[in-house]
Amino acid sequence: MAIAALSFGIDEALKQLGLQEINHGTSTGVHSFGSGELIESFSPVDGQSIGKVTSTTKEEYEKVIQTATKAFHHWRKVPAPQRGEIVRQFGEKLRELKEPLGKLVSYEMGKSYQEGLGEVQEMIDICDFAVGLSRQLHGLTMHSERPGHRMYEQYHPLGIAGIISAFNFPVAVWSWNTALAWVCGDVCVWKPSEKTPLCGVACQSIIAEVLRENNLPEGISCLINGDYTVGEFMSHDKRIPLVSATGSTRMGKIVAQAVAARLGKSLLELGGNNAIIVTPDADIKMTVIGAVFGAVGTAGQRCTSTRRLIIHESIYDKVKKALVDAYQQLRIGNPLDENNHVGPLIDLDAVKMYNSALQKVAEEGGNIIVEGEVLSGEGYESGCYVKPAIVEADNTFKIVQEETFAPILYLLKYSGDVENAIAMQNDVAQGLSSAIMTNNLREAERFLSVAGSDCGIANVNIGTSGAEIGGAFGGEKETGGGRESGSDAWKVYMRRQTNTINYTAELPLAQGIKFDL
Repeated sequence: MAIAALSFGIDEALKQLGLQEINHGTSTGVHSFGSGELIESFSPVDGQSIGKVTSTTKEEYEKVIQTATKAFHHWRKVPAPQRGEIVRQFGEKLRELKEPLGKLVSYEMGKSYQEGLGEVQEMIDICDFAVGLSRQLHGLTMHSERPGHRMYEQYHPLGIAGIISAFNFPVAVWSWNTALAWVCGDVCVWKPSEKTPLCGVACQSIIAEVLRENNLPEGISCLINGDYTVGEFMSHDKRIPLVSATGSTRMGKIVAQAVAARLGKSLLELGGNNAIIVTPDADIKMTVIGAVFGAVGTAGQRCTSTRRLIIHESIYDKVKKALVDAYQQLRIGNPLDENNHVGPLIDLDAVKMYNSALQKVAEEGGNIIVEGEVLSGEGYESGCYVKPAIVEADNTFKIVQEETFAPILYLLKYSGDVENAIAMQNDVAQGLSSAIMTNNLREAERFLSVAGSDCGIANVNIGTSGAEIGGAFGGEKETGGGRESGSDAWKVYMRRQTNTINYTAELPLAQGIKFDL
């Protein structure tokens, strides 16, 4: 790997993360440097090249899988609480390196420095969660209908967990999967986004150090780099019983079909088209804070970003004015400057999608009340900075039904009671996150009821954006149905086994069947 000379304190951050000490061609403990094509990482902050890594070839991939398989045979025999201790040590390393890793996340991906720090904090939190979980991988004990028999079920490690992550959360989503997979006894092979490869190298470098310090096989954590073709290696590989993929719905469908064709398991976290319902009983100040952060945080590139605001007609104009006023106060610029609210989109392709969405809005008759544009001039040299836009639209617009990874917020009006708003919210293909702003208990409970939101996440008086470690994260419909980072999500990383023990001298059969010899 080659690292360029950089400003904004990134040089020092890379040095603290040990990246400048890794030479091109090295593979020990990292499994990311091979002889494939070069992937160059450009920062959307200033357009500068950060560094280069090499793609994983098919031959190198085979070596990684062999290394991981061998490591699994050792790791699965390590008692779960001891596996938890390794994850605890990883969490401690993350605490020590929170600032430089958060800065790298911000610089390579483009999210604000505070959001970068928050993403590393999520990694720390999932490590803490996994440590506790390592002593609670419970099975059930059941009563047998046969005298002198005991029945119970237990969970065993699956093997290799393949992880495909997206650019918008270049480190957190990997940790959600890998921390749980590790305490469950699995080993992990990770393909980070080719748009943020250095974040992957940094994380792998950190866990590789922990593994070396504990004399554990390096294959417990493996990293491969490349585009979708490398992801295809994993999707079609029968040696990988579970593939966890985060990204677009289009990508998820391809992965799901490939994994299902070999009867493997997939954990999918895909697109979101998230809405906040604003009822007449909403606190307007809270609504504006939640909606603005949800719409412009990470420049609208979260899967949980707020895309639609469904507002009751009686307060529509009041909410609209408050939002327009708030947008005038947004500061757009270098995300490493904590005075700025909005950083850049990930790359120029994302800018094209942003422009295309605004064009489609105009073609479908939407009313743009806060104009969007691509910013240029001093501080915007990368060409990736855009103005967050607000559009008055209709839920039936084709563009509103799609997920646009950009800071475009659609205002929709509803009349009547909250059931009409819920129906409008649910009338999209995606089902990730949802929220309602109301001080009316009945409205809140209807929103959370069986006939309410059809999303995997439903919030009351907070926005759609963000996730808290401990609660299962994921969504329904075209969001994929996966669950990560909390509750009993650990079960997807294990195989369930039912056991029956006969401690008598006879062999009675179930259901009273007689079979005398």
